[in-house]
Amino acid sequence: MSFYELAKARYSCRKLTDAAIEPEKIERILRAAIAAPTAKNAQSYTIWAIKSPDAFDKLKQATPYTFGSALAFVVGAQKDGAFDRPFDNKNFAEIDAAIVATHLMLAVQDEGLGTTWVGYFDAPKLQELFPEMQGYELVAVFPVGYPAADAKPHVRHEDRRALEEVVVTL
Repeated sequence: MSFYELAKARYSCRKLTDAAIEPEKIERILRAAIAAPTAKNAQSYTIWAIKSPDAFDKLKQATPYTFGSALAFVVGAQKDGAFDRPFDNKNFAEIDAAIVATHLMLAVQDEGLGTTWVGYFDAPKLQELFPEMQGYELVAVFPVGYPAADAKPHVRHEDRRALEEVVVTL
């Protein structure tokens, strides 16, 4: 499958099963995520794999959006050590983490699994429940699983603005 085909096939899957995911698939997803480029190659991010039932119960206290999965990834950005653009001191930690998260999301699709980028979560609660996450700007939660038999893209999934509306040629 070409990258374009992969990007078009990916959708926000909101119906997942809790079937076990093969460890080799999880490893390939994580390897694809860490292959993401970061500014100055600072790699100032962390990915937490939420796998145990106890950890998953904690995750559910911070977001209702796990969609039936039994595996989730949380991506966080750590500003200390990330590239700061010298002209305006723009810190790139969250941008870098978003690129990593995008790689992770597309790798999930490539493995025949489903996910959606969850931004609706209580970050302070996650940091309270998982002290390892303190000091990070939490960017996204990705529940991951095999799509349920009746999973399908949202009715607006194919809606996109025209190229002429979003691209300005200078």
